Amino acid sequence: MLELRQNLTTLERPPMPRPAPAGLQIPGGSTPPQRVNGERHHPRKLHTPSWALLLQRFYARMARPLPPIEQLKPEQMPEPYRRLLVHSSDMTPTLETFYRARLGITLLTRELEGDEYMREVTLRPVDGGQPVEYGVIRICLDHLPASVRDPVLQEQRPLGDVLRGERIPHISWPQAFFRMESDSHTQQVLRLPPSCDLYGRRNVLLDASRRLLAEVIEILAPVA
Repeated sequence: MLELRQNLTTLERPPMPRPAPAGLQIPGGSTPPQRVNGERHHPRKLHTPSWALLLQRFYARMARPLPPIEQLKPEQMPEPYRRLLVHSSDMTPTLETFYRARLGITLLTRELEGDEYMREVTLRPVDGGQPVEYGVIRICLDHLPASVRDPVLQEQRPLGDVLRGERIPHISWPQAFFRMESDSHTQQVLRLPPSCDLYGRRNVLLDASRRLLAEVIEILAPVA
């Protein structure tokens, strides 16, 4: 399963789900609680799972509460979100194929702590149009080749697009799928009408040595 493909741009993906590779520490693990932050009838039981702490971090910076989140099994995802989220491919080329448009990023906020670079972005067609994804990502700069660090810090292209362009072997490994309620923040950055369901996933990217390159929360805009 780990044979390098001929084009050297990615590795064959492991099946989902599977235990974490030996020696790899991934916040949240691969079996988070089934019900998270979404028990509307029992507000005292609300909590944020460890796999969603990255998203909560950005919300805390804005002094906003994290919207209710409900973890879903892959088969509970409605279409077309199941097709767009339940796979072990990079999100950028998946969305580019679906929307038939090349995508770029719009930077919302950033944070740099040593070799950890975090940013909040939307993905949108480079030729204009509605944003198609809202996401937060933590990138391990010390695990990236020098040829990748500079393009990442230029903040013009999604990480997956940079890895693909620089022909860096990597594995995309989804950890959780979820539904969340839109709030004033996601409505603003994704240009949404009030009150709608959003679907997303928590994903990690690993290099050929199974080191963590990045963790990312990817939340899709509603598909007409």
